[in-house]
Amino acid sequence: MKKIVLTLCILLHALISFSQAKKPTIMVVPSDVWCNDNGYMMEFDNQGKKVKVPDYKRALQENADLLLVISKINEMMAERGFPLKNLESSLKTLENESAEDALLSSKDGGDINEGPIDKLKKVTKADIWIQMTWTVNTVGPKKSITINLQGLDAYSDKQIAGASGTGQPSFTAEMPVLLEEAVLAHVDNFNVQLQSHFDDMFANGREIVLRIKTWSSWDSDLESEDFGDDELSALIEKWVSQNTVSGRFSTSNVTENMMLFEQVRIPLFDESGKALDARKWANGLRKNLKDTYQIESKLMMKGLGQAQLVLGSK
Repeated sequence: MKKIVLTLCILLHALISFSQAKKPTIMVVPSDVWCNDNGYMMEFDNQGKKVKVPDYKRALQENADLLLVISKINEMMAERGFPLKNLESSLKTLENESAEDALLSSKDGGDINEGPIDKLKKVTKADIWIQMTWTVNTVGPKKSITINLQGLDAYSDKQIAGASGTGQPSFTAEMPVLLEEAVLAHVDNFNVQLQSHFDDMFANGREIVLRIKTWSSWDSDLESEDFGDDELSALIEKWVSQNTVSGRFSTSNVTENMMLFEQVRIPLFDESGKALDARKWANGLRKNLKDTYQIESKLMMKGLGQAQLVLGSK
């Protein structure tokens, strides 16, 4: 009897632990292909180059099917315990911060520019974006839906999950039913892929990119040994090694004027348990260079996952 009680207690503890496991935060957005096919794109000027990006706001305002599809996928994901960020609410947050006008204005000045999607990612703070594309198939009186879901890491933009398929044709089923049938056969395997990726991040860190550059007016460089027992580039590399998860990173390029670190794995949380993003992590390096070697630097970001430090001044 005692063995049975003990076994039940162990199983109960396992179930509670599983239910409390941290889930990735997710946002569902229409894919670039869907937005382009349906005429929901806008252009902005990035250093003189015209760049086309999805116009999510107009799509939500004008396309009732889009709201329906996002709502249905949100509902199905929420039923499976995945926290969701709402696209429409995030866009309103951008407006409240008077960010929309800045997104649509010309980009002048700085070395690194952020597009509207980068800005939106900063507001949503979602770990994963689900890009969706769907088409309605009509064969005689029958209709069906083909849907494609892509899970993208919001920091690295790498695809970490995917699912696609076509639901059963129907004579009378309405859009929500057709959509649910198309998604239902694939959503659980899709969620397993999402959770597996997030578990890997939790154990091995979030992947970002770090660039080190120098101002032309700076009278030093990354090969200088004036700041310690080794070249400055080696001292920076040592800091990166000490502040990544298990020292995981790749030094892709080093010259006297620049360094490129890729596949940099940073912790999801800092020592106080607060969420750690690329900006906060790179700011730690900025402070270290200033406090230890009296090197001023300017920290700039591109999206959530690319940080750049320019050494020599702010």
